[in-house]
Amino acid sequence: MEQIQKSSLTALTLGAIGVVYGDIGTSPLYAFKEVFASAHVPINEANILGVLSLFFWTLTIIVSLKYVALIMRADNQGEGGLMSLLALASQAVKDSPRANQVLLITGVFGVALFFGDGVITPAISVLSAVEGLEIVTPEAKPYVVPISLVVLAMLFLMQRRGTADIGKLFGPIMVVWFLVIGYFGLMSVLENPAVLAAINPVHALRFALENHGLAFLTLGAVFLCVTGAEALYADMGHFGKTPIQLAWFYMIMPTLMLNYFGQGALVLADPAAAENPFFLLFPDWALLPMVILATAATVIASQALISGAFSATKQTIQLGFLPRMSIMHTSTTDTGQIYVPAVNWTLFGGVVLAVTLFGSSTALAAAYGISVSLVMVITTLMTYFVIRHGWGYPLWMCLPATALFLTVDVGFFISNSLKFFQGGWFPIAMAIALFVMLATWKEGRRLLRMAVRTHGMDLQTFLESVFAHPPTRVEGTAVFLTAEAETVPNSILHNLKHNKVLHAQNLFVTVRSHEVPWVDMSERIEAQSLGNDCWKVFLNYGFKDDPDVPSGLALLSGKGCDINPMTTSYFLSRDRVVPTVGSGMVPWREKLFAQMHLNASSAADFLNLPSNSVVELGSKIEI
Repeated sequence: MEQIQKSSLTALTLGAIGVVYGDIGTSPLYAFKEVFASAHVPINEANILGVLSLFFWTLTIIVSLKYVALIMRADNQGEGGLMSLLALASQAVKDSPRANQVLLITGVFGVALFFGDGVITPAISVLSAVEGLEIVTPEAKPYVVPISLVVLAMLFLMQRRGTADIGKLFGPIMVVWFLVIGYFGLMSVLENPAVLAAINPVHALRFALENHGLAFLTLGAVFLCVTGAEALYADMGHFGKTPIQLAWFYMIMPTLMLNYFGQGALVLADPAAAENPFFLLFPDWALLPMVILATAATVIASQALISGAFSATKQTIQLGFLPRMSIMHTSTTDTGQIYVPAVNWTLFGGVVLAVTLFGSSTALAAAYGISVSLVMVITTLMTYFVIRHGWGYPLWMCLPATALFLTVDVGFFISNSLKFFQGGWFPIAMAIALFVMLATWKEGRRLLRMAVRTHGMDLQTFLESVFAHPPTRVEGTAVFLTAEAETVPNSILHNLKHNKVLHAQNLFVTVRSHEVPWVDMSERIEAQSLGNDCWKVFLNYGFKDDPDVPSGLALLSGKGCDINPMTTSYFLSRDRVVPTVGSGMVPWREKLFAQMHLNASSAADFLNLPSNSVVELGSKIEI
């Protein structure tokens, strides 16, 4: 048993290296270079040691302390990520509606920023890898953008085929990547071991004090070394805490720091190497293989983020912030492996726009940090509510820890914000556009439910009137899907009006999503008899569950309500939203919601209903 556990831990750790650390693991391609790229920071020993010290302590405070030691403890039934943290924080302040609302808005904006990151990461990662060709031969410069676009196009095209088989290669390739960059970094450090003095935080403090505003401006570039740190928390549900922690302390951080220190040692010996210190670490014979390995590593980093965007989309739909979308499962064994065509091609369009608009990793670096640093600020704020109100930790313990991390996060965010007009506007503009859509869908759904309740009939009263003069009953079971459990679904009204019959057994089913990743099967279904073989049924799902109404209703067997799938029909109301002048949203948001509602994918597909047993009946609802 112990051997099996060790083997499992090894496999999970290898998987974590391949998936979790792809983004932060490819940061050495551009992070150190960007500090000196603008030529504002003079290249001398004091500044190089100061910058290296900033890198070391930034990784230590943000990744080792904040994420690995603290935030990874805030798991939601083993799941991590911004949506899980939002659910935990929301539950922690559920007795305070105003705080809950503020947290909800803040968390949803953080999710919108995450999707913006999903555009920038593939663009800057692949561009920075392919730019290594310029070191091999300067004549390659005009081809960097076209080659990058081809690599990215291939990456997005392969998404529909799933990543189960390719994913098995992620771990070994990234292990090779980390060992190689660590080894050549070590060789450079051994040639100039004086750079190891940068571990002393005094060098970072001296750099900050002697350079004042310049040091603050530099923080935006230094921050690039921790982009991807969110993945430690987001992927916790896939690998568990221990493998992620082991991978970080035993391989990732040591090899990253060896490489950063190696780049510093190289620039200390040859200031001209600041042009591209990562690739210049390697001998001429290794340059082309390293460009290929770096491209593979950046594709893996991008793949992990794209997969994360698919998962985040599914969770966001389940929590009611996005309309239903077509979701394809790419694995018969792993339900977490999904493909969302709409998200895939939207991301690809954004990536192509970013690559062509900015044209280089240096130009994209200005756009990169602002969204990620703001996500980290939001994460810190939400974590405070979890540890203070959810876990009940004393205020004297929560405030200093939050203040420390918030000071660091806000400092990086303000520094990155100085680059707003140099490219930082790009991810913020995308995030604001997406946030408007998320907020509009959530508010529109609320108005829609309110309209249904206002103009609808009470279900119990309706059934009493129907059975006072019962219509003809026909064999079989009718399942009426409804979002409002107490209100008569339009579908049964249309069925009675046009067909003038009622099935022998009638179920009024409401599918509910909860702010937990998973709902246990023992809590999946709740049923209440309404008499006359009519039942009110609730099906409960977490935001990572796949809704499956037929499977859920099968749990009614033996409870006085047996269902034969062959004689069961599912009735859906296909509502058409009509915007009207009134107390709802402003006209353009109501029109946006109506269009989103119209374009939502079929509820039958989303709820896994058998296509040959579904009856959709349309109606108009004014909001």
